[in-house]
Amino acid sequence: MNIVVSRTVAELRGHLDLECDAGRTVGLVPTMGALHGGHASLVARAVARCDVVVTSIFINPRQFGAGEDLGSYPKMLDDDLELLASLGCRHAWIPSPGEMYPDGYCTRVEMDGLTDVLCGVSRPAHFGGVLTVVLKLFHQVKPDVAFFGQKDYQQSLLIRRMVQDLEVPVCIEVCPIVREPDGLAMSSRNRYLSPEERDQASVLNRALGVVEDAWRGGERDAARLMALGHLVAAESPLVRIDYLEIRDAETLTLREGEARVGDLVAVAAFVGQARLIDNRHFTES
Repeated sequence: MNIVVSRTVAELRGHLDLECDAGRTVGLVPTMGALHGGHASLVARAVARCDVVVTSIFINPRQFGAGEDLGSYPKMLDDDLELLASLGCRHAWIPSPGEMYPDGYCTRVEMDGLTDVLCGVSRPAHFGGVLTVVLKLFHQVKPDVAFFGQKDYQQSLLIRRMVQDLEVPVCIEVCPIVREPDGLAMSSRNRYLSPEERDQASVLNRALGVVEDAWRGGERDAARLMALGHLVAAESPLVRIDYLEIRDAETLTLREGEARVGDLVAVAAFVGQARLIDNRHFTES
C-alpha cells in the first residue's frame, strides 16, 4: 500500500479535506519517528478503528530542554514510512520545524499542577512543548480520534485534560504498553543503550513487578511499597533512579499512607545516555 507524505499544512489539508468530505473518520498517531513495536500497536489500533490514519513524524524542538538529546534523537524515516505503509496507514505528516513554528511564532500551552511532578521535575519545559505541538497537530489534522501510549502516562493524562479544558473535539484513546521479551517497555531511546546497559535496564520492569506483587500480597503502605521498588532497582548499578513513586492516577498527588486501587506506580531512570520511563496501576484482581 502506498502512503501519502505531506510536508506542508496546505498539502496535508488538501489530502484530508477529500477524506472528510467523503465522510471518512480520521485517526491520528503522533510520533517523533524511530518507530518501534509500541508505535506499530498504536497505528494498528487506529487502522482498526478509523477509516483513515495519519501518523505524524516530527521531532519537536520545544519539548527538549538544554543538554537533552534533540540533536541525537534517532532518525529512520525510510524505515518508518515502510512500516507505516505495511500497517495500512494512509498518510504521513512530516512537517519541518519552520512549518510547525514559522517566523514570529510565540504561543505556548501551559498547564498548572499536573506538569510540576514526576517527569515535570527533571524536564520543566517538556510538557509545555508537548501540549503545544499536540494542540497544533489536532488543529492541522482535525482527527476524530488520537492514539497515545500508556508508557507516557503523564503525557496522556495532560492531553486528556487539555482536550477537556479547551473543549477540543477529539477522542483520546490510550493504548497498552508494549514490552520487549524481558519486560523493558519499548522506546525509541532504547537504541542508545549499550548491551550491558540494555541488560540492566530491564530492572525497571522488575522493580514495578515487585511493587505490584507486594500489593497483590496485601501490602498497602505506600512508603514500604516504594521502598521495595527502590531496593530492587539498586541491584543494577548502571541504572540511576530519577523517581519511583505511587501517585493518584488522576490528580498525580503523591500517595501517603495507604495505597489504593487504581493508583499509578511510575518510574523514571537514567541509563547511560537514555532516560527511560515505565508505569503500572494497582488493580483489584
